[in-house]
Amino acid sequence: MSTTAHYGPWHHRAVIDVTIADELLTTTRAVRRRLDLDRAVPRELILECIGIAQQAPTGGNSQGWGFVVVTDADKRAALAELYRRTADAYLSAAGDRATDDQSQRVYGSAVHLAEVLHRVPVHVIPVIQGRVDALPNMMAAGAYGSIIPAAWSFMLAARARGLGTAWTTLHLPHEKDAAELLGIPDDYTQVALIPTAYYTGDTFSPAARPPADTITHWDTW
Repeated sequence: MSTTAHYGPWHHRAVIDVTIADELLTTTRAVRRRLDLDRAVPRELILECIGIAQQAPTGGNSQGWGFVVVTDADKRAALAELYRRTADAYLSAAGDRATDDQSQRVYGSAVHLAEVLHRVPVHVIPVIQGRVDALPNMMAAGAYGSIIPAAWSFMLAARARGLGTAWTTLHLPHEKDAAELLGIPDDYTQVALIPTAYYTGDTFSPAARPPADTITHWDTW
């Protein structure tokens, strides 16, 4: 029997299957090595995930988000080249810092993704209207807080449909070049590049994380 959560008499019809929700939340991994590079992803499936992402909260109900979906092979190759301009040096330094097994695995998978990014069938770039470059911290946080929840919802929806994703930002030092390539208006800020594809293998398990009480601070640090 599924575990469910009830949220009081005022939400008597809001019943959530906690088991399914928790599995989705704890097994949505960054997928880099297990992306199926040869299987096309239907346009309708991507739009379905974006439709779910549109239900995410936004600051001031602004809904200034957008998703640039790149499937054209030449444009994916160009984006991958922009990505590798940063990735080569960044990942080399990250490899030098990787001492434990988990960090070394993550580094290895990140290097692999950089090498094959041009072959990933779908690149999704979440954007938010407005530039955050010179904004005060409160306003910048509000802008990012209006697009990152939607992007994460997209990734969760993709996971539920058998798609793997990874949150990457290594193309952002060349954001202007990417904007020119894709025709993104000057007044939109890119926040990530999410490689999206069917994943190979069976499923994913929760990652090793420290106990919640070791990172939680009650009332004071």
